[in-house]
Amino acid sequence: MAKIEKAELRMVDLVPKVKRTDAIQSFVSQETPIVTVTDADGAVGTGYSYTIGSGGSSVMRLLADHLAPRLIGRDADMIEAIWHELEFATHATTIGAITAIALAAIDTALWDLRAKKQGLPLWKLAGGAKDRCPLYTTEGGWLHIETEALVEDALAAKAKGFRGSKVKIGKPHGSEDLARLTTVRQAVGSSYEIMTDCNQGFSVGEAIRRTERLRDLDLAWIEEPLP
Repeated sequence: MAKIEKAELRMVDLVPKVKRTDAIQSFVSQETPIVTVTDADGAVGTGYSYTIGSGGSSVMRLLADHLAPRLIGRDADMIEAIWHELEFATHATTIGAITAIALAAIDTALWDLRAKKQGLPLWKLAGGAKDRCPLYTTEGGWLHIETEALVEDALAAKAKGFRGSKVKIGKPHGSEDLARLTTVRQAVGSSYEIMTDCNQGFSVGEAIRRTERLRDLDLAWIEEPLP
């Protein structure tokens, strides 16, 4: 693999197509740091990560001041070695979301570069264990969406071949979450997965109380109940 000659950075502010709400926030911006690396052969790899509306400028400064300069002259094929070096170079501020988001954009760019140069899709480059996997949808389950719309989205996703839908929980009272999810379960049947996401919105006691309410719905998982 040729050595890296250039690392370019840019921030793209993506506005979601729909309103996005969860147990602790509503966000209208997806800050997207993008890293593009070019090697001595002229091959280009692009990677990105994202925030949900804040912190993007801090990610960009970490990339510009401390991480991207260390890529120049490195063998682009040494992806894991580069990751460990960059992680150690920022060990005084690691582990944290800012560092992880910055490293992810670089790591993805290097894998993109390798895949393009070898003419393989990433799933084959990573071992090709299987050529398909079940998918679930996350876009139709925002907390502000009315129950009827949740059902419509889940049924539409099921018809398209999705195996499950993720629904945000964290309404003011647990009975509201239970009612919404019960209606969705009744509509989609027992073979369709329902995932939930609390977005770190509960205390330990409230998380236990709420999850006990949902026990009989056979949920695939209850994501991030705690900060």
